[in-house]
Amino acid sequence: MKCPHCSSPEDKVIESRTLAEGTAVRRRRECISCGFRFTSYERIEEKPLLVIKSSGRREPFDRQKLERGLYRALEKRPVSRDLVDEILNQIEDKASLNGKTTDEIQSSVLGEMILDQLFNLDKVAYIRFASVYRNFANVEEFVATIRSLGKQKD
Repeated sequence: MKCPHCSSPEDKVIESRTLAEGTAVRRRRECISCGFRFTSYERIEEKPLLVIKSSGRREPFDRQKLERGLYRALEKRPVSRDLVDEILNQIEDKASLNGKTTDEIQSSVLGEMILDQLFNLDKVAYIRFASVYRNFANVEEFVATIRSLGKQKD
């Protein structure tokens, strides 16, 4: 760290203290050249995960938006709030890992993650979510999806 008084790059840390529930560190430093004492702060630089929409537009990952979609699909279904929270955590973790190198994830990948979770959890919720996510245009698409569920069951 460069001394703000004499610009020397040599210093020593006198004291370190954790701040903000462990998300930052405050360090008291002393310049070896001139003896000037100063404070530095270290924080984790977090880049938000961006979702790349089918139009190419990017928007920040929004857990609440994901939660609203899941609750809409699971409306009046026998699924506990704790289980929904667990699914949300799993999807968020997978999305973060998937976008680890670029901090971006395709909305289609995110949608498939959700569909995989719903498929294993509740077939009605799966159909509800798929109808919006895949933008069903007519009844035939509903029927085809329901038939495919029946074939996968066999």
